Amino acid sequence: MRKEPICLTLSNGIRLVHLKVPNQVAHLGFFFAAGSRFESSSQMGLAHFIEHCVFKGTEKRKAYHILSRIDAVGGELNAYTAKEELCLYASFSKKYTARAIELLADIAIRSTFPEKEIDKEKEVIIDELNSYMDSPSDRIFDDFEARLFKGHSLGYNILGTKKTVQRFNTNDLRTFAKEFFTRDNLVVSYVGNMSAEKMASLLEMQLAEMPQTGNRPKIVEFTNYEPFEHREKEANFQAHAIIGSIGPSYHDQNRVAMALLINVLGGPALNSRLNLSVREKYGLAYSVEASYHTYADTGYWQVYLGTESKNLEKAISLIYRELDRMMNESFSSVQLHKAKEQLKGQLALGMDSNSGIMQGLGKSMLVFNQIDTLAEIHASIDKITQTQLSEIASKYFASDLRSVLVYDC
Repeated sequence: MRKEPICLTLSNGIRLVHLKVPNQVAHLGFFFAAGSRFESSSQMGLAHFIEHCVFKGTEKRKAYHILSRIDAVGGELNAYTAKEELCLYASFSKKYTARAIELLADIAIRSTFPEKEIDKEKEVIIDELNSYMDSPSDRIFDDFEARLFKGHSLGYNILGTKKTVQRFNTNDLRTFAKEFFTRDNLVVSYVGNMSAEKMASLLEMQLAEMPQTGNRPKIVEFTNYEPFEHREKEANFQAHAIIGSIGPSYHDQNRVAMALLINVLGGPALNSRLNLSVREKYGLAYSVEASYHTYADTGYWQVYLGTESKNLEKAISLIYRELDRMMNESFSSVQLHKAKEQLKGQLALGMDSNSGIMQGLGKSMLVFNQIDTLAEIHASIDKITQTQLSEIASKYFASDLRSVLVYDC
């Protein structure tokens, strides 16, 4: 039977979340509270750029040796950047755990960011930007966020712009690393067969040279949401639309209830209300889905639709109808019970991957400085009431608060 994860604060101040599993494969992640919301407008894309460039050389390794260190033994080395975190992570055979710790520590502490490698990586990221610009179904999500959080760093494109990327240099990257790659800003997440005591010992040794703290910018809260409606000719063969608004932050007591509402509305299950209405009953769209995203001070929900231009207005009206239904019709006790059981089951499926568990634990520790047990998560779902759902729907789904972005053909 799988044990619950344990949380430790090491002697050097680094937080460790550790889950012991008797598997041959282990997963390790370094999670830093760093991301695009910490950037200024002139730095847009810098966090994502450093995510690429930490693999380009350290004081003792060239790029090839970094990329081969884990891959050469059948493992995988990777990284990602989000709005509020940057993660360096690896998956590998359990006997190479010490190797993975040393490598991630090396690139986090001793990356040199050589100009020649930086210049090459600029071209890679610009190509990534071009690919993204060619895909309206991808771009509409970032464009919606940019309008939703207009004038605020939460609206910045994580990739940046061609202009900002071209300006970055070695000094920019070293300054970022000095500010964010510090012990007090780091959570290490591990799922594997090494003991917590051995893991703590290796981390304390390998991260001894990491600075304790940096001069990081403080989060500026987002407070000035204004609903919008914008339509433009941007699509090629299919129309795309997003409808959404502000939602609870990840510290809000209504966060779990909001997640349940969105799951019922348009989650991944085939019996979501939007799928049953827009796709199954009327056949108006291949893709219609709802999602909910949380940040430190705010959150937002959105419904995405991809459909033929001739079906666009009908499909949008059906989405509005389901949102209105959420506000005006209370869940029956049977509906509420089924919705809770479905959400619990989906959470269980999400815990079927040890790599996903490692990332979930790391993000939770970074955000909440604690890990809730499965029993605690289930208890928070069980506490949701019909009245609470009605109040949340009325607060966040109201028609005068909805924003709309449409790319038509």
